Amino acid sequence: MELQNKLKALADKIVQMKEKIGTEEATKNAFIMPFINILGYDLFDPTEVIPEFTADLGLKKGEKVDYAIFQNGEPILIIECKNWKEDLNVHNSQLFRYFHVTKTRFALLTNGIEYKFYSDLEESNKMDEKPFLEFNVCNIKESTINEIAKFHKSNFDVNKIVDNASSLKYTKEIKKILDKEFQEPSAEFVRHFANPVYSGRLTEKVMEQFKELVLKATNQYISEKVNDRLTSALNKETEKQQEEIIEEDTKTNVITTEEELEAFQIVVAILRRNLPKERIVHRDTQSYFGILLDDNNRKPICRLHLNGGKKYISLFDENKKEIKESIESIDEIYRFEKELLKTVENYESE
Repeated sequence: MELQNKLKALADKIVQMKEKIGTEEATKNAFIMPFINILGYDLFDPTEVIPEFTADLGLKKGEKVDYAIFQNGEPILIIECKNWKEDLNVHNSQLFRYFHVTKTRFALLTNGIEYKFYSDLEESNKMDEKPFLEFNVCNIKESTINEIAKFHKSNFDVNKIVDNASSLKYTKEIKKILDKEFQEPSAEFVRHFANPVYSGRLTEKVMEQFKELVLKATNQYISEKVNDRLTSALNKETEKQQEEIIEEDTKTNVITTEEELEAFQIVVAILRRNLPKERIVHRDTQSYFGILLDDNNRKPICRLHLNGGKKYISLFDENKKEIKESIESIDEIYRFEKELLKTVENYESE
């Protein structure tokens, strides 16, 4: 959450200031250096961040990359910066050369707004042509923030990032293909769906018809999936609200007795060997006095029926099936120590 808030603050700053930023150096100072700082690296510590890092290539001396971030004396990320107005697609060849002569596994090309992270997934010590992670800092998805967090100083682990980078890269490319196909289906894509459902010859006219059908079907499918998720989320929220209303209404007509509170203390005494008492909570209702784990209605430990002619304790098995047992007094709750401990154990193992 802290990383998300910092990135949001940087995005707001960029939107407000970018029209006043006219040079590459100003872009570095206003946009890129704050990003490096957000990742937890000290820009004024030369053991962590070296500006104008030398990356000589063969006979060509004096080649410098804008920043190199170090860990344990080795470069872990080199950063090539451009003016925020520049198109990054024409600049990765320069970073490609720098990558080859450093020991790093990661390179970043950025104009302070667009960020492209590269590695050497396809050939060792040779930067891939396509980035495995790219984003616009002014429009970041939550899933992307989780990937950015892996480059934070406190989290950085080369092997973990490399293991995940391949999946990220190919997932991103597949999503691009799907996006293109869903907008303008190719002949191969149409044929993939037409073949199993159409027994005739796939003539040009039939393919044209199926192109429209595939486009319509995919759009409907995505729309239905989104609606299903929204409906499910709304139903869960409605259920929760109804539970809260019922619970609130019930509370207004409930009086908790001294005997019920004393019984609660007995249950706490039994369970405290395995649980902190803060996790054991009681809720009184018109029908029974309930004792819950973590104040969760879906984790009942037991229910006590003490206000009628006969007294009962309701216990719960591994399937949450309620089992009602008769008791003469609340002291008999101690008889069910094993069952109460087992109920909590079942919830803890879920």
